[in-house]
Amino acid sequence: MRKYTIGMLVVNQSGVLTRISGMFARRGFNIDSLEVGVTEDPTRSRMTITMTGEDYDRDQIVKQLEKLHDVLVVREMIPESIVSRELILLKVSASSANRQEIIDAVNIFRNKIIDFSPESLCIEATGETSKIEAFIELMKQYGILELCRTGTVSLDRGTKSLTNS
Repeated sequence: MRKYTIGMLVVNQSGVLTRISGMFARRGFNIDSLEVGVTEDPTRSRMTITMTGEDYDRDQIVKQLEKLHDVLVVREMIPESIVSRELILLKVSASSANRQEIIDAVNIFRNKIIDFSPESLCIEATGETSKIEAFIELMKQYGILELCRTGTVSLDRGTKSLTNS
């Protein structure tokens, strides 16, 4: 089993996300993460989907996505030629006894404290998924109160893009 990243440009209209996620569900494939947002062109949205499977599974998903009329471009993104990031907002329990330890960890990971209260800290973390996972694991010892996580966003390195691949 491998992790695959699929980049797509789709028509920016209601129902497109439902059709794409429904296609995954009908074929029994799970989406590990899904990110979608409008592009510089307001008539298009960009989707980044990560999934785990075999090469055959990836090939089938790409072929099925290409058949959907709202999908303009679909392409597997090769890990060696992309930059990927993820964002989390994390609220952690913080007492006067452990607050400085948490602040030090936030600084070492180059994250940001975005809210401060006597009982907790709210932290913004961005980076590659492995960095995010390591930070979450470290924060568990302090007591994670709440966590919100985006999907992976990816762009090709250099001048290559979904539209000129």
